[in-house]
Amino acid sequence: MAVFAFKGVNGAGKSTSGLLDAENLRLARTRLRADGVFLTELVEQTGTTTVEGAGSKSFKLPSFQRVPELDLALTTRQAATLIRAGITLVEALSALTEQAENMKLRTALGQTRDRVNEGAHFADALAQTNAFPDLYVAMVRAGEASGALDTVLERLAEHLESQVRLRNKVSSMLIYPSVMFLFALVVVGVLVTVVLPQISELLTSLDQELPLATVVIIGMSDFARSWWWAIALFVVTAAIGFRMIIRTERGRESFDAIKLRLPVVGRTIRIVAIARFSKTLSTLLAGGLPITTALQTAGEVTNNTVLSRAISSARDAITEGASIAAPLRASGEFPPMVTHMIEVGERSGELEAMLGKVADTYEEQVETAVSRLTALLEPLLILLMVGIVIVIIMATLVPLLQVTSSIA
Repeated sequence: MAVFAFKGVNGAGKSTSGLLDAENLRLARTRLRADGVFLTELVEQTGTTTVEGAGSKSFKLPSFQRVPELDLALTTRQAATLIRAGITLVEALSALTEQAENMKLRTALGQTRDRVNEGAHFADALAQTNAFPDLYVAMVRAGEASGALDTVLERLAEHLESQVRLRNKVSSMLIYPSVMFLFALVVVGVLVTVVLPQISELLTSLDQELPLATVVIIGMSDFARSWWWAIALFVVTAAIGFRMIIRTERGRESFDAIKLRLPVVGRTIRIVAIARFSKTLSTLLAGGLPITTALQTAGEVTNNTVLSRAISSARDAITEGASIAAPLRASGEFPPMVTHMIEVGERSGELEAMLGKVADTYEEQVETAVSRLTALLEPLLILLMVGIVIVIIMATLVPLLQVTSSIA
């Protein structure tokens, strides 16, 4: 069963639009004509978008749209509220489909509703749409099995909202340094390609020996203007090569290890990853997932192969009867406070609560660390830009002063 979005004119001559479930495009058109709708556009909401105008041939467009995490969190919270109010799952999914603004989310919800209506499990229907993260599907599956789907959905919504807040904190604090860096590149580019050529022509016409710094600066300017296409090609090639390397297992492990060892920045990356891991693991355990499955999913959200490997070792240790804290401590990748609180949580039987406290603590540290990093980057970028400008000015001003003094 596919979902179609349509636009047209009804029997009263008024414009109409909406969504329709049908087996295929032909049946959708037949049903709408039977309802007295004259079609002007019919769109199948799938991985590829099929558009058909009145009297025209259909064609397919690739869909690059992804479901925003905030929209998913809002929909999940609304689903929890509807189910807790006693509304059936199919009716809840129908209501969510109608009010979803994101087209991919609306399509996925419509497909999920149809499969659930046909007798499929909610989690299986979600997985078949390929629009929901593995963590989401695993939590819903646990909620169905435990009979507490509304509670699990509410916890899942809280988790998604916390991840959105964490990402927004990091991105918002990095906006100013990024703008400063781009501004510095623009200033240097204008100096090298516009200002320096004019000054270099004047210095060359004087027919005097130039200082080494001046010769180097002028040479760099001429090279940038003459071989800009080669520089651009090199940058693009290097970027493509870098992406190819980090897509390999060994390249990704090396890159992730280097990131964690970087001064200042590495600590911030580690804090963000640990905050995600702790929050995700706490949410999964609260949702009723087995510890081994929860660890596997939580290790993936760290987005770092070094930390994921340490978490995988902890999962393997659990299957052999060991604790979680011991292998994490042995890896040397997790701070002592984290492993100590996990160990206390295991002994007291309150691992979920302890992980929640770790997540809250490290989310606060993320904001502090990113603030410090931003405060450090701002003056460094300013000093770098000023330094480059001063070097360029001095390299061109000194010869001019020498000529002026010799004339005097």
